[in-house]
Amino acid sequence: MKVEEKRIEEAKVAYIPYRGSYDKIQELIQKVGQWVSEHDLEMTGRVYGTYYNTPEEVAEEDLQYEIGISFAGDAYQDANVGVKEIPAHTVLAAMHQGPYTEVGPVIHSVVEYAVENGYDIVGPITEIYLNDPSSTPEDELLTEVHLPVIKK
Repeated sequence: MKVEEKRIEEAKVAYIPYRGSYDKIQELIQKVGQWVSEHDLEMTGRVYGTYYNTPEEVAEEDLQYEIGISFAGDAYQDANVGVKEIPAHTVLAAMHQGPYTEVGPVIHSVVEYAVENGYDIVGPITEIYLNDPSSTPEDELLTEVHLPVIKK
């Protein structure tokens, strides 16, 4: 597996923070996408999940994550969907092909690469979903794993 350092440009995102099972991810993506569409915003292609803990660390009901979509335009958050700007940053990135439930080894490899190559980890894992699971066979799903870092 290839791990590479990438620069991620600043982006505006609409997002929903969530606490609970990963079973809600698809529903949350749909809700954020609908919100972006209803506000006449242009989706700019980044559909993501940022994960603040893991099933190895906490019970399923205590999983904390956010699901978001990048957009162009101006919008303000409401009671259901937040809006923020993510500043430009550096990540270590690697691709995973296959079911979302099997991305764990890629995440562990990226973290291991960071430690072995003198990077400080400065943020949580983010998964960028590159194709639509409703129209893509599970074994062809593409996920790019991002780990925010700075060089020591």
